[in-house]
Amino acid sequence: MRRIEVLNRNHDRARFDCGAVELNRYLKRIARQHLEKGISRTFVLVDGSKPTEILGFFTLAACEVRSEILPEEFAKKYPRNVPVTKLARLAVDKRSQYHGLGSYMIMNAMEKVVAVSKNLGFVGFFVDAKDKNIGEYYKRFGFIPLPDTPLKLFLPLKTIYKACFEE
Repeated sequence: MRRIEVLNRNHDRARFDCGAVELNRYLKRIARQHLEKGISRTFVLVDGSKPTEILGFFTLAACEVRSEILPEEFAKKYPRNVPVTKLARLAVDKRSQYHGLGSYMIMNAMEKVVAVSKNLGFVGFFVDAKDKNIGEYYKRFGFIPLPDTPLKLFLPLKTIYKACFEE
């Protein structure tokens, strides 16, 4: 049975390879440091039969953006600076790609965003897509490209609530 848990020392980061050097490097060298310093939280997807093997991971962080970068329908509703949550990283090990694990992790991340929103104010969820194809992938979840930077995408909190509670 697969489960998502906070990255810890028992997870085998050395074997993880998603095919992207910068994501591999982040997981292997930086993720735990950021976790310990409170900068971000990295969650790993593991299988219960091999609980130390990382199938995939994602990182969440809090940040603030200028409302003027948002699509107009949202920008006009908010003050100059607004708090958001960011899907800072998402990766699946090459051996486990194309089996829906990325989607599973995005949905789990959205559930975490909803849980946090009950105790902390923010307007939505951000992600920076690596390229146009990845941007299209995020659009399937309701993410909206920003007008001036289409590889930066925004998912309003209301959309997340609908995805988590109307399925």
